[in-house]
Amino acid sequence: MRPLPAHALRGRNPFLLVITVSLCLSMAGCMNLAPATATPALPVPATLNVAGQDTRDQAAAQPTAHSLEQAEAIGWVQAPALRQVLALALANNRDLHLALTNIEKARAQYGVQQADQVPTLAATVQGTRSRTAQDLTTAGHAQTTSQLSAQIGFASYELDFWGRVRNLNEAALQQFLQTTENQRNVQITLVADVANAWLTFSADQARLQLAQDTLQSRRKAYAITQRIYELGATSGLVLAQNQTTVDTARGDVAAFSSQVERDRNALQLLVGGPVPEVLLPAPLTSDTPSAAALADVAAPLPSSRLLARPDIQAAEYGLRAASANIGVARAALFPSISLTASAGSASTELSSLFSAGNGTWSFVPLVRLPIFDGGRNRANVQVAEANEQLALTQYEKTVQTAFRETADALADRARWAERLEAQASLLAATQKAFDLSEARFKAGVDNYLSVLDAQRSLYAAQQTQITLQLAEQANRITLYKVLGGS
Repeated sequence: MRPLPAHALRGRNPFLLVITVSLCLSMAGCMNLAPATATPALPVPATLNVAGQDTRDQAAAQPTAHSLEQAEAIGWVQAPALRQVLALALANNRDLHLALTNIEKARAQYGVQQADQVPTLAATVQGTRSRTAQDLTTAGHAQTTSQLSAQIGFASYELDFWGRVRNLNEAALQQFLQTTENQRNVQITLVADVANAWLTFSADQARLQLAQDTLQSRRKAYAITQRIYELGATSGLVLAQNQTTVDTARGDVAAFSSQVERDRNALQLLVGGPVPEVLLPAPLTSDTPSAAALADVAAPLPSSRLLARPDIQAAEYGLRAASANIGVARAALFPSISLTASAGSASTELSSLFSAGNGTWSFVPLVRLPIFDGGRNRANVQVAEANEQLALTQYEKTVQTAFRETADALADRARWAERLEAQASLLAATQKAFDLSEARFKAGVDNYLSVLDAQRSLYAAQQTQITLQLAEQANRITLYKVLGGS
């Protein structure tokens, strides 16, 4: 197809060109490759209710097949309900979603950096049509010219003589691996936090149950004492002392009721949504100290297991990335060579664009030699070397912290059996002391003050036992966490 000569355009409507250009621009404005955006649905209930809110109308969190497999692989968790809760958290926790998204981002960044190792080819097709005014031409009349070209080539491809591109790629790879270990650390922390929250919910339910039972028994005792007082068989002091025990128990019931709801909220935040009632734990009791259903830790533990911790692995990858960045900084001290080349065809007419003799090519090597930069490049090398030292120190500190955390957890583990046994004996002794003091008061041998003291000691011993049972299970979780989830 030949272009129209200049005289053929003189008689045409000048608005035709304007309409054509406007139509093209309007069609271009209709194209939008950005994804559609909308305000996401809020992952929270529609209303904020008081304690004891009914969550049956809320969309419960759901596990995925992958999260169920991950939960089943956690061998130290023996309670089926806790496994299900962990599967929910692994599928819906927002912190874990952020960590997984960061991995995808780091993988994409590594892909971008890796692409710099090969030339980038691009094809271009260009058409130009211009009109020169008659006063600017030698012929004395206006001229219209057309030029068409089609080319393929690459621009600014760097010849990596000094390893700058390779080291940039290596640094990106190590940063990607570091992000992967950070995600694994987030996942291990999430599993530990969910297990701790589940156990804390169980322990606080036991504390609440103990406070409710204590309040019920103290109310019965107060009713009996009030009847005896009305008959004139006891003093008003004893009645007032009974009242203090009832009010104390009432305050504990209110406090533990609030704490149980707070525990429920904390567990729901970790899981990413409401937890079904069937998956919530039963109250921790003295008869079932393994209600948490966590397996014990095998001994002895080789110290080499600590090297598999994700924070240590991430620190090591960070050190390798810092070393690669030194190579990048050093390469800037040497000349860099980049190439730009293209080949194609050009013509004044579309029909002869690819005809013989219309071929074009260009080859543009560029050598950049740093001569004087005020010491910038050498300073950049020093910065990279300092960053490597910082990464090395951080790696060493991470290793030392891992050994200290594990040693502390093992030190506590060695004495837990003795502490639980001692507390069980103390609880039995305080129970016996309370029974004897109550019998002596009823027999008129002793006053009610000794009963109050024994009652407080028994209640404190029962609360302490629940606390120790929770702490013993939490110690097992800490051990698995400091050992890198293994």
